[in-house]
Amino acid sequence: MIWFLFLLFTGAAMAQENPLSADARRDYKTIQDYVIRSAEKMPEDGYAFKPTPEIRSFGQLIGHIADDQFTFCSAVKGEKQSSNFEKDAPPKAQMVAGLKRAFAYCEPVYASMVDAWANQQINFAGRERPKLTGLTFNTEHAWEHYGNIVVYMRLKGLIPPSSEKSK
Repeated sequence: MIWFLFLLFTGAAMAQENPLSADARRDYKTIQDYVIRSAEKMPEDGYAFKPTPEIRSFGQLIGHIADDQFTFCSAVKGEKQSSNFEKDAPPKAQMVAGLKRAFAYCEPVYASMVDAWANQQINFAGRERPKLTGLTFNTEHAWEHYGNIVVYMRLKGLIPPSSEKSK
């Protein structure tokens, strides 16, 4: 019980000391949950679904989000990581596992984020930018594509996670 209270107060104190980071972390966790739940909810045959022939399939869209978790978070980490889920478009089980690995790769970056290093410069998207910009862009990009996911799911008669009723 004492350990739980310690963690509770420590987490609350960090959020007060690092409001930008705490808010960015919360937003990332929300979109991570929605994207993973969407990938799990779409049936296997829905992974090949394209609303029109010119755009990505649902599987490619999930792969794109997974690929960019590695791309954006590795820039913040100062590493070079990549994947080819969008191009390879593996079956659903492999795609969901890869998506979870991609989000897990980013978890320590978001977990260690503090406002003090938010303005530290990194090479991101071809120029020097603050670390926080790299992480918020990653989150915004995932939200943008979650909007696509919602449309795909609705067209397949599915309710997206963000519209599900609370239990």
